[in-house]
Amino acid sequence: MSDAETYAERLFAASMSTYETFGVYAGLRLGWFAALADESLTSTELAERTSTQERYCREFCEFMASLGTLTVTTGSPTSRRFALPPGPAEVLLDEQSLNYLGPLGRMAVAAGRRIDDLLDAYRTGGGVSWADLGNDARESQAALNRPWFTRRLGPALADVPDLHAELGRAGARIADVGCGGGWSALALARAYPDATVIGLDVDEPSISAARSAAEAEGLADRVSFVLANGATLTELGPFDAAFAFECLHDMPRPVEVLTAIRDAVRPGGPVVIMDEAVDDEFRAPAGEIDQCMYAFSLFICLPDGLSSSPSAGTGTVMRPSTLADYARHAGFSAVTVLPISDFGFFRFYRLS
Repeated sequence: MSDAETYAERLFAASMSTYETFGVYAGLRLGWFAALADESLTSTELAERTSTQERYCREFCEFMASLGTLTVTTGSPTSRRFALPPGPAEVLLDEQSLNYLGPLGRMAVAAGRRIDDLLDAYRTGGGVSWADLGNDARESQAALNRPWFTRRLGPALADVPDLHAELGRAGARIADVGCGGGWSALALARAYPDATVIGLDVDEPSISAARSAAEAEGLADRVSFVLANGATLTELGPFDAAFAFECLHDMPRPVEVLTAIRDAVRPGGPVVIMDEAVDDEFRAPAGEIDQCMYAFSLFICLPDGLSSSPSAGTGTVMRPSTLADYARHAGFSAVTVLPISDFGFFRFYRLS
């Protein structure tokens, strides 16, 4: 097989995966998958259950069955019964599962909606902000990270004894910088019941969603969320510890943010950055994590970071050496990798 034929096969498979992603997005937004997880339905029953049109339901069900996502009984086109089996149902619908990837397509759709703006940015500079990408982007990121924070963050930190002891101090004040939808802050509060947690973010809809989540989780007495500006962190300090979960690479001026964190945390207090577990150096072909992060970077994170000027233009693929350089310029003397493994695509760094 020629190189052209090999790449043609790969590109065809990638294109088909794109349409599968769009199908998943439609199936989730229209309630088709949720209905088919409850019981097997004909396309007519699915249309009635979800207030959608039968002919489109039939095409969706046959498409997903052709991919093996749905099971199907034999029969005429309108008598076939379709169902979503437990495995795909967990991945698509179970918001607490570590296998939950249902919202992944929302990020791709968010970028797709702004493709003309992205192309303009690639030509002339500037970017496309998180606010421009809208609810599909912000809500999908929060939803994808939620099970990892809810189920794994507390135990992961407990496995680092000195960090665990500092976070568990009575009356500890913990800052969650770039908190997004708030699930990391809520996880910190559950893990350390003697602490108060303050989440900060520049995105107003995310702060609103975080406040609602705190109320729903019964943690609003110990977790608060603040719409941040450049001076907010210093004004709210001092803190006993600070975290920045998967957000530093999005920030246009990461050194300024790290400097503000250093100034706001008491001397010796832990500063922890969780970011993507990319390779130490660029290589091509790259591993799956780097490939995935380059995809997010080109269409989501780098345009967001470059939407504000001046900008470091970090992008999602923030190598450990890049973070170490930012930390050094912010006044930190050391960056160490914490012994936390098996935490999705992420790596934890402690700055001191």
